Amino acid sequence: MADIKIGIIGCGGIANGKHLPAISKLNYVKISGFCDLIKGRAEECLKKYGNVDSRVYTDYLDLLKDESIDAVYVCTPNSSHAEISIKAMESGKHVMCEKPMAINSKEARAMLDASKKYNKKLNIGYQNRYRPEIQFLKRYCMDDGLGEVYFAKAHAIRRRAVPTWGVFLDEKNQGGGSLIDIGTHSLDLTLWLMNNYKPKTVLGQTYHKLNKLENAANAFGSWDPEKFTVEDSAFGYIVMENGASIFLETSWALNITDVGESKCTLCGTKGGADLNKGLKINGEEYSKLYIKEIDVSAGGVDFYGGKVEAPGEIESRLFMESILNDTETFVKPEEALVVTEILEAIYTSAKLGEVVNMM
Repeated sequence: MADIKIGIIGCGGIANGKHLPAISKLNYVKISGFCDLIKGRAEECLKKYGNVDSRVYTDYLDLLKDESIDAVYVCTPNSSHAEISIKAMESGKHVMCEKPMAINSKEARAMLDASKKYNKKLNIGYQNRYRPEIQFLKRYCMDDGLGEVYFAKAHAIRRRAVPTWGVFLDEKNQGGGSLIDIGTHSLDLTLWLMNNYKPKTVLGQTYHKLNKLENAANAFGSWDPEKFTVEDSAFGYIVMENGASIFLETSWALNITDVGESKCTLCGTKGGADLNKGLKINGEEYSKLYIKEIDVSAGGVDFYGGKVEAPGEIESRLFMESILNDTETFVKPEEALVVTEILEAIYTSAKLGEVVNMM
């Protein structure tokens, strides 16, 4: 198998926490370039994950000039996703872009257009799709186990876990708060499991109720109220063209104890499913109700030596396979675009105080 050469653009938390460890397990992938505005961060990544031919950059345009690089990972703030991804595809690179696809639907659509124009792969970092319980539930839905799914909830609720580093609290660079950060994962899962990407109307509300608290309790340390310019919680009600509806709930800070993120609840004509405490499927048989708890663990056998891949590892492997085999990416940009369109509609609805028509 020929080596795939890649470049990393943005050497911060998501690159070091997910992508670089995953890529390092693929022996046919070589990281040729590390780019970050802070040169020292790129140099640290090179020391840990690079090779003798790897280079460090502080300008991503210089990295893109390397014609030997086949693909890039875009791990930068949301506001630069579109610009960097489009430039990369123009220069002949495939792109793995972190979620959300872009800061707004116009930029996300431009990314999709560029992917088609330059015939380049574009995958978006919704790694929760690769979790074993999600894979099981997707197959169950595809086999019509739940019937017609006509109501769903997308859960992305934290009690007090506001990210206080980087640009997370900066609306200009981030595009929003909990909704665009963690709500995007839950919405992606819900739409994908329902296989429904045709929204009709959206009603949304965002709140800035706790972000001005001084010395607030928080998993990542108290936030600076002056810098916390994005919403601390948001809620949306989405009606699809076929009449199905989705309630999306998301928060970084909310006075609630029922928490959980990257989860959803599905209600269908044949049964229901929820991911709140593991995967449970409910239904009715012989005039009786049942609840099934699905065990997706790989353990249970002494001395089991099989390989269990983490979602981030599966994400990178499948992205590389799509390049090698010239197949579709697992997360289609068309799907990620709809996620961004709905998020944008929730923000717009909250701002205008009215329903947004998406047809």
